[in-house]
Amino acid sequence: MNDELITKVSTKLNLKPYQVKNVIDMLSKGATIPFMSRYRKEVTGNLNEDELRNIETEYNYTVNLAKRKEDVMRLIAEKGMLTVELKNEIEKCEKLSEVEDIYLPFKEKRKTKGTEAIKLGLEPLAKIIMSLPQKTKNELAEPYLNDQVKSVDEAITNAGFIIADWISDNPKYRKWCREYYFKNGLVKSKIKKDAVDENKVYEIYYDFTQKIPFIKPHQVLAIARAEKEKVLTYSLSVESEKIIAYLEKEVLKNQEFPLKKEMQGFILDAWKRLMEPSLERDIKAELYDNASAFGIKEFGQNLENLLLTPPIKERVVMGFDPAFRTGCKLAVLDPTGQVLTIGVIYPHEPKKEVAAAEQIMLDLIQKYGVKIIAIGNGTASRESESFVANLIKKYHLAVKFVMVSEAGASVYSASPLAKKEFPDYSVEQRSAVSIGRRLQDALSELVKIDPKSIGVGLYQHDLKPKELDEELAFVVSKIVNKVGVNLNNASEAILNYVSGLNKKLITKIMNYKKTKGSFTSRAELKKALGTDALAFEQAAGFLRILNGSNPLDKTNIHPEDYALVESLAHDYNLDLNLVGTDLMREKLATLNTPELMNKYQVSKEKIELIKTNLWQGIIDPRDEVKQMTLRSDILSIADLKVGDALEGTVRNVTSFGAFVDIGLHDDALIHISQMSKEFVKHPSEILKVGDIVTAYVIKIDSEKERVSLSLIAE
Repeated sequence: MNDELITKVSTKLNLKPYQVKNVIDMLSKGATIPFMSRYRKEVTGNLNEDELRNIETEYNYTVNLAKRKEDVMRLIAEKGMLTVELKNEIEKCEKLSEVEDIYLPFKEKRKTKGTEAIKLGLEPLAKIIMSLPQKTKNELAEPYLNDQVKSVDEAITNAGFIIADWISDNPKYRKWCREYYFKNGLVKSKIKKDAVDENKVYEIYYDFTQKIPFIKPHQVLAIARAEKEKVLTYSLSVESEKIIAYLEKEVLKNQEFPLKKEMQGFILDAWKRLMEPSLERDIKAELYDNASAFGIKEFGQNLENLLLTPPIKERVVMGFDPAFRTGCKLAVLDPTGQVLTIGVIYPHEPKKEVAAAEQIMLDLIQKYGVKIIAIGNGTASRESESFVANLIKKYHLAVKFVMVSEAGASVYSASPLAKKEFPDYSVEQRSAVSIGRRLQDALSELVKIDPKSIGVGLYQHDLKPKELDEELAFVVSKIVNKVGVNLNNASEAILNYVSGLNKKLITKIMNYKKTKGSFTSRAELKKALGTDALAFEQAAGFLRILNGSNPLDKTNIHPEDYALVESLAHDYNLDLNLVGTDLMREKLATLNTPELMNKYQVSKEKIELIKTNLWQGIIDPRDEVKQMTLRSDILSIADLKVGDALEGTVRNVTSFGAFVDIGLHDDALIHISQMSKEFVKHPSEILKVGDIVTAYVIKIDSEKERVSLSLIAE
């Protein structure tokens, strides 16, 4: 482990070197981020999952940067051109792009006007001209005339191509021009003459100009997509005059000499032909990279909040997958998500068997004690919502309904996992089950779906796929481990995200459950995993046994601390069978943490974790989130008027606003400007996915069925 790299990472992330060193050391030995975050707080200095991941990411980047510096210095040295000054410049670089700028002049070049001029033997002439000599072009060029270079002008012109290459490749000039471009350049987009944009999705970008420092990530992604779809042309521009003036000052050094006019032409050529197009490509790429990174982070935050949606516990739920021609599929689920029955009704066109559909629904509701109906928000959802609301009202049913996002349900329903889980069901029937289960326990159901299909991002198909996959996998793993997993009813899908487990180990766990029936203790998990002690260490604390032989197995207390807990229980007369009860709470309230730390020679973090878990038993962070609004009637856009106060659930948060489900077919928008009277940098400062908010109607567009809301009460 390189101490210099550790210091660089700790400085950049504003952390102590020991924190970075310890984290990298544990990662190298196979520790996972969830494990370190919960069970090694005293080693990491109380870092959370995101901070630990930042260390991992930044350290890997720093290692790659150091490796690239070594490679570049070696390649330049092999050419015999590595000077002490050049080496120092490379070592000072903090970005890979800076290293590449320095290496650019030493790269083997593809065929250019400059390389062709070098083949003509004109490089010495170019070097002389670059020294700004007090000689005429005839005096300079005549010694280089030959069968291939037949005139003075031809010699000077070709030498100019070599000089243009040198100016373009100069890392100092490129760095200045790039920074000037970023500070002062413009992003421009125009609609193409033959563009097809039927729904006017990109209308605001038909004639759009914005300074590069002020352009928003969602604008970059929208323009880039529109360019790809051949709706817009997308370009960058900058005041070339100021860049040319800078280059002339650097190259010509304010000197007067006979070839000054020609040199000014070479500088202009270097900028227009070489530097400007190259920098435009680089800056477009960097704008996209930054926008993609922002969009990925935004997607991850939305996914995290969605996965923390509180479960609907201990109630029978009906999943309702709407459709017209093929009928609405129904799935009645018991409180644990097991399917009690499935069915189909045809309340809509073309069959419109309303009476028969009502009777089937009534029979199912009464027979199974259905309390909540989860309606998918896809095709025919508006009509299905109306049908269910009328049914509840007509028969005075003690039933509520809620609209549930179908995003990804069809992907799951057609997947090998769904076919394995419900081999005898149709795709639509599986979808009804998934919709119902999403309401009962969003986390357990959504882990079965590719996170990109869940629908809480913006321009997700324009984001970098590899980085997006990594971010979303990290988020799912973070939440699964934070919530914990009931080992005995865990699916393979959710076990995939548990700290320390892989496919081979998951197969061992599933086979053990098949042969033994269920786990009675975490100690049995050790048997199932075999000799893999590291996997048991990393996974055990996140896998719960709810009705096992050891009451500690349902808590977040790690088995490595059971002996400590048992000593504490013995010394202070604690009955571990009272975990999570008021009696345990009262007993623990009398214990002094510093005294326990001193007696058992353990950290404050460990004592606090043990006390909290003995106190609360099963800790589920989702219990702290406000439950979604359940409804028994529908809302129409015709029912609304400006000024109405409505309660809704935040479905998606983007850089320009938040989309809120208020009971209409389409979500309403709260623009960032309507979130607070104070300046809001990003909507996530105010709202997150799953929040229940009261908002006020400020605009109604009946033609487009759009509603604008505000959080600001007038």
